[in-house]
Amino acid sequence: MSPPKPRPGVLDVAAYVGGLHSVEGVSDVIVLASNETPIGPSEHAIRAYQSASRALHRYPDGHATELRATLSRHFGCDPDRIVCGAGSDEVIQLLIRAYAGPGDEVLYSRHGFSIYRIFARGAGATPVAAPEKVLTADVDALLAKVTDRTRLVFLANPNNPTGSYLPTDELQRLRDGMPEHVLLVIDAAYAEYVNRNDYTPGIEMVDRHDNVVMTRTFSKIYGLAALRLGWAYCPAAVADVLNRLRGPFNVNEPAQLAGIAALEDTRHIQASQEHNAKWLPWLTTALGSLGVTAHPSVGNFVLAQFADARSAEAAYKFLLSRGIITRLMGSYDLPDCLRISVGLEHEMRALADALGEHLDRP
Repeated sequence: MSPPKPRPGVLDVAAYVGGLHSVEGVSDVIVLASNETPIGPSEHAIRAYQSASRALHRYPDGHATELRATLSRHFGCDPDRIVCGAGSDEVIQLLIRAYAGPGDEVLYSRHGFSIYRIFARGAGATPVAAPEKVLTADVDALLAKVTDRTRLVFLANPNNPTGSYLPTDELQRLRDGMPEHVLLVIDAAYAEYVNRNDYTPGIEMVDRHDNVVMTRTFSKIYGLAALRLGWAYCPAAVADVLNRLRGPFNVNEPAQLAGIAALEDTRHIQASQEHNAKWLPWLTTALGSLGVTAHPSVGNFVLAQFADARSAEAAYKFLLSRGIITRLMGSYDLPDCLRISVGLEHEMRALADALGEHLDRP
């Protein structure tokens, strides 16, 4: 007898592999692999999470009403058009499930977040990658890849893992060049770190157009990665579709309460931004002084490029031997690169010292 078989295409999916958080034999590791905030979550969010433990026998608010209201006040969004999910990953998966399937195409830029490709294949759709220009999404290349089978275009802005971004006018040009039936999804997971005048997360574009969605996460600057909390701002019709598909209690109550507290702790958000504003350029300069190409980034990480793939892997392994975890980028078609998250001061200095020691070896 043969076991049950998944539908065609499922076994073609390469499972997502997250960054490491431990090193065998090392008790005090430095984790710079997953773009987590180094200063941790807000104390207010921690207390809110702990308070929720007294009611774990109750179902959560299935509509995330208070969380959506807080998001509305914080970002100036219509709460009825906000859909919350178990991380922005869930919202992205729901969008693909809702709008793409066998025979359809899901478009993204070549070095875009790998989850777009994984979820597209999981839905039976065909993922299509558009070439980039200097590790940055290329509007003309994306538009050239749009066909009558294209259903969604995903743009991580800023992009993970390259750290690059498209300015507002280019983002608008992308949307204006697309057919109305194609949904543009702006994945703004790192928006809170960007301090450029020509950048937009996309809220006003969602308000102006019926085919633009913005997704956000609490996993980065808010420090709630373990709780899996994200959201989307959508046209009303898209929000209606997502609410029909999502699980009735897809966001747990501790996550909702911690998310509300995190949004309201503006001092903590500012402290995270100030830390990143100081140590992102420090990391970029430190890598450059060691002869490693550090590509410009507006996120909380740097894409570090070595001479070749062997050099990148050797650096990764040496750092790992010192208990410093970075991220190899071969799965993003960047085999000669490591992605390095911004950490605390002692972590940044330890990274620079260890990498310098490795590169000085004969």
